[in-house]
Amino acid sequence: MTTPEPDGSSRGRHWRLALCGLVLVLLQGCAGAPVSREHGTPLAAAESEATWLGQWAQLSGSEHPGESGFALLSSGQDAFSLRVLLSEQADRRIDIQTYLIGDGLTTRVLLYRLLSAAERGVEIRLLIDDIGTVGQGRTLAALDSHPNVQVRVYNALGMGRETLIGRVLASVPFAARQHRRMHNKLWIVDDALAIVGGRNLDDEYYSASEPRNFTDLDLLALGPVVEPLTQSFHLYWNHGLAQPVGRYHHADDQAWRDLLASLAAWFAANADSAYFADLRQRYADTEQGALVGRLHWGEAIALWDPPGKLAWRGRPILARTMAGELLERAGEPSERLTVVSAYFVPGKQATQWLAELAEAGVRVEIFTNSLEATDVPLAHGAYQMRRGALLDSGVDLYEMRAESEPDDDSVGFGVGSSASSLHIKALGIDDDRVFVGSANADPRSVWWNTEVGLLVTSRDLARELQALAEIGQSPALSYRVERDGQGRLSWLTAHQGESTWLEREPGSFWRRLGALLGRLPLLEPWL
Repeated sequence: MTTPEPDGSSRGRHWRLALCGLVLVLLQGCAGAPVSREHGTPLAAAESEATWLGQWAQLSGSEHPGESGFALLSSGQDAFSLRVLLSEQADRRIDIQTYLIGDGLTTRVLLYRLLSAAERGVEIRLLIDDIGTVGQGRTLAALDSHPNVQVRVYNALGMGRETLIGRVLASVPFAARQHRRMHNKLWIVDDALAIVGGRNLDDEYYSASEPRNFTDLDLLALGPVVEPLTQSFHLYWNHGLAQPVGRYHHADDQAWRDLLASLAAWFAANADSAYFADLRQRYADTEQGALVGRLHWGEAIALWDPPGKLAWRGRPILARTMAGELLERAGEPSERLTVVSAYFVPGKQATQWLAELAEAGVRVEIFTNSLEATDVPLAHGAYQMRRGALLDSGVDLYEMRAESEPDDDSVGFGVGSSASSLHIKALGIDDDRVFVGSANADPRSVWWNTEVGLLVTSRDLARELQALAEIGQSPALSYRVERDGQGRLSWLTAHQGESTWLEREPGSFWRRLGALLGRLPLLEPWL
């Protein structure tokens, strides 16, 4: 008896099954073999206190019981040097959480120092948002092959891992989750000291890039507030969205040896580069043994988004976000509110709130990037839509210039070159509260990304942040946006020490086009 030929619908079904099987095989190939995953826990208090940094933190805080100590890091060079120093002083563990990792000279030095620390027995744990690892898989897998190093990627996608274009295309079918990113930046050393702020791992965050650098800000913390920051790291590290890099990129067990050797050779060949020469000159007269300069003391609250936020459906309610908790904990300003944010997209509700504060007599200052300085013109376009209403209500607007003319008064703002872009994320509230973290004042940070930061009550720290903001707002570094006699927007700045009014917003044709697209109301909630 002959077997009947399958009809068209059966043949189509067979092809679909075969295609599904092929897709599953391909996806399994992208995911790689299962990788063991250990549950991380914080160091015991006695373990942290027994380290050199733990003892230094205890000694520093001995006259400030119950309070935490803080130091602002506005200089990119200082921020880089401190990370190197902490890597060298660590005894037990270094935990790093970051949005992206580059391949510049600062990153290579830090990786070299981290591997050297691992060689002397320090445990290194590196957690990176997956989109920030594009093209870096081989290096990260080699780093992860060291017995004392673990690298995990957050919100990972098994495809399109070699190029950014490939990653974007591969993300399209999974856009509902892939547009959400872990934006946290956090360094914790021996569970004794922590750094929060805006800096990722790449040259432009440490004044080492050409031709443009980011003007950024970190906050070093020690004391009781480090414990909750450590808890936040472990919540992310142990979450199901954090996967070992070995699941996607494979390396020989000894691959770290080749990586360490290549980094050592590179460092030896570049030790006399201009950047390192500048660092040696910068710290030539620094008192030996000082870890940081003056510490400010006060009470602090560590804030972070739930690590599962990236997998939630739809837009979360505000109360479940870090931004919502920050608003509740910080309280409403009564005298002054200073917002420093690389991207400022207030939307209708926040614009109305800021306007009401200004009309009630609160001095409201917004400091963000100008069109010519921003690296995201789309976001600037959404801000443009709200600029007029903010000005009319009495809000002061400052926009950082792309090409600045720094003078003696601008020293300390962190400008590493004449070409710069603002990347700071900070708030000054009245004369006693400060927030520094990874979150911008935009919908993306509120609703879609995860973020981390510190809300500190300290008059001394608040004064230092305010002084820093005032330096950045100076005409040598920024534009002040105002209305002229005819009600049109104009930009006040300085050129060679002389005040200058610009009647047209500075920025190229392509930046104007990008901003024009950003003015589409449909895009505003996603920027």
